[in-house]
Amino acid sequence: MSYQVIARKYRPQRFAEVIGQEHVTQTLGNAIASGRIAHAYLFSGPRGTGKTTIARIFAKCLNATDGPTVDFKDDDERCIEITEGRALDVLEIDGASNNGVEQVRELRDTAPYAPASCRFKVYIIDEVHMLSTAAFNALLKTLEEPPAHVKFIFATTEPEKVLPTILSRCQRFDLRRISVAKIVEHLTHIAKQEEVTVEPAALQAIARGADGGMRDAESTLDQLISFCGEKITEGDVLSMFGLTSQAQVISLADAILKADAEPALRELNELTSSGKELRRLVGDLLNHFRNLMVFQVSKGDVALLEISEAEQSALVEQAKLADAAAASRILEVFAECEYQLRGAASRKILVEVSIMKAIDAASAMSLNDVLDHLQQLRAEGGNAPAPVSVANSPAPKQTAKAKLEKPAEVKQESVAQPAAAPMPIPAPSPAPAAGPALWASLMDCLGPFVKGNFAEAHLDSVESGVLSIGFPPGQENALELANNPKTLKALKAKMAELGQDVREVRLVKADTPANWAALAPVVQEKSAPQSSQALEAQPETPKPKPPEGPVNIDEFKNDPLIKKALEVFKGHIVDVRT
Repeated sequence: MSYQVIARKYRPQRFAEVIGQEHVTQTLGNAIASGRIAHAYLFSGPRGTGKTTIARIFAKCLNATDGPTVDFKDDDERCIEITEGRALDVLEIDGASNNGVEQVRELRDTAPYAPASCRFKVYIIDEVHMLSTAAFNALLKTLEEPPAHVKFIFATTEPEKVLPTILSRCQRFDLRRISVAKIVEHLTHIAKQEEVTVEPAALQAIARGADGGMRDAESTLDQLISFCGEKITEGDVLSMFGLTSQAQVISLADAILKADAEPALRELNELTSSGKELRRLVGDLLNHFRNLMVFQVSKGDVALLEISEAEQSALVEQAKLADAAAASRILEVFAECEYQLRGAASRKILVEVSIMKAIDAASAMSLNDVLDHLQQLRAEGGNAPAPVSVANSPAPKQTAKAKLEKPAEVKQESVAQPAAAPMPIPAPSPAPAAGPALWASLMDCLGPFVKGNFAEAHLDSVESGVLSIGFPPGQENALELANNPKTLKALKAKMAELGQDVREVRLVKADTPANWAALAPVVQEKSAPQSSQALEAQPETPKPKPPEGPVNIDEFKNDPLIKKALEVFKGHIVDVRT
C-alpha cells in the first residue's frame, strides 16, 4: 500500500473525532437526530480547521444505510464509498476551478435527477467564494427551492466574499481556530501511533507555528519525521521553520520592559543571524504582550490565555515591570511594525527601530498623568515660586452682554487659603454664587498648567443644569486644550461641592462680557462681594504685570517644580522669557 500523509491518515471520520469544533458537530448531530435537516449549509473558517472534513462526515450521516444517523457502522458500504471519494451521489466540486456560469448551469440541470444509490444527492463546493457573480446568480433558484433529495454544503475561508443572496439561503457555521493545547494533545497521540519521540517544547513550537490550523500542524510533524527520524527536538522545529523559541521571546520581552536596549538589540541580531523569520518574531512578540495585557486586566486569571507553565511564570514576573496601559502601548508599536513589514525594504532595521520605540512606550507617561503629577508637586510645594506666566493677549471687543445669573443672598464664610494666594470661596449653597466668586472657586480646583488654558476664559452662564464657560475669539487653541474630559469632570465636581446641581459643562465661543475685566480681579480681595451689582460698582483693579527686567536663571532652574518638570519630560531649558 502506498504511503499516506499524516493529515489524510488521521483525518476524522466521525463527528466525535473532530477536534475543537464541538459547537458545529453537536448542532449538526442534533439536527440529524430530530429530522430538522436544512437544504443548504455554509461552513466558514481558517484553513485546516475541518470544513471539508465535517462536510464529508455530514454526507455520510445523511446517506448511511440505516440513516440518517450520527452513529453509522464502520463497515457501512455507502459510508466507505464516500470516505474513499467514489460515491456517485456525493460530488465534491472545487469552486476555484469550476467558477464559471456554464459549470453551475450543468450542476443545476443534473440536480433534479434522482440519486443513483444513496438517499440524498450531496453537492460539496469548496472555496465557494471563488464563484463568479454570474455563477452565483445561476445557482440562486435551485439553492432556494432544491428537489427534496438534494443537499448543498459550501465551504469557504472568506465568507465576506459570498453574495448576501447566497448567505441568506444557507445555515451558516463558523469554525474556530483550534487551541494550542488541543493541537499538542492531538500531535502527541499521532506521535505515539507513529512510534516517534517528540519533545514537549517541540510540540508547543509546532502548535504555535500552525496558527490554529490542525492540518498545518500535522503536515509540519510529517515533514519533521522525514527530516529527523524517530526523535524530534525543539531545535529541529525552530531551525527548519525559522521559528523563535518561547524562551527567546520571553528574554526579548524582558529586555524591552526593563529598558535594556543593548541586550534587546543583541538578542535580535542573534535571532536574525540564525535565520529566524522577522514577521513571525514580531507576531510572537505581539502575542506575548497581548497575553501580558490580558494577564494584567484579568488580575492574573490564566483561564483567558493559552500559555505554557513557563510563559505563565514569565508573565507573573513581567507583570511587576509594566501595567496594562504600558503593555497596550507596546502592542500598538509592534502592530504598526507588523503592518509595515509587508513592504519594508530593510526589515531588520524596521524591527530594531520598533524595539527602541517599544522601550520608550513601556516607560512613557500619558499627558494627563504628567499634569496630575505636576499639580500634586505644586500642591506639596507650598510657597514654591510659580512658573513665569504668559503675557495676556489683547482684550477682545467688549460687545457681548454678560449672562451671569443674578445671585441670591449668599452667606459668607471665611475659608483658610494658602498664604501665596488668599482667595475667599463661597460657601456651598443651593442658590447660585456670585459670578466672579464662583469663577475663582472653579479655577482653584484646577492645577497650574490646566488653569493656564482658562486665562482668557470667563463664566458665560449657569442655567438649566448647564455650566457654560466662554472663550473669546482668537482663543480656539486654548478652548481645544481645555476641553478635556478630566478637566470638565473636575469642574462639575466643584460645582456640586458648591451646592450647584450641574449635569453638563460646556466650553463655547463667546465674547468676554464688558464688565468681566473689572469684576474678575475683585475676587482676589479679602472679602467676597454680596452680588454681581455690588461687584460692578467696584473700581477697576489693574491686572498684575509680569516682572520687568531679566529673569534670574539660576533661581528659575532651582525651582522644585521646574526641576521635576525637566525630570518628567526628560528635557532641558533653552530660554526663559517673561
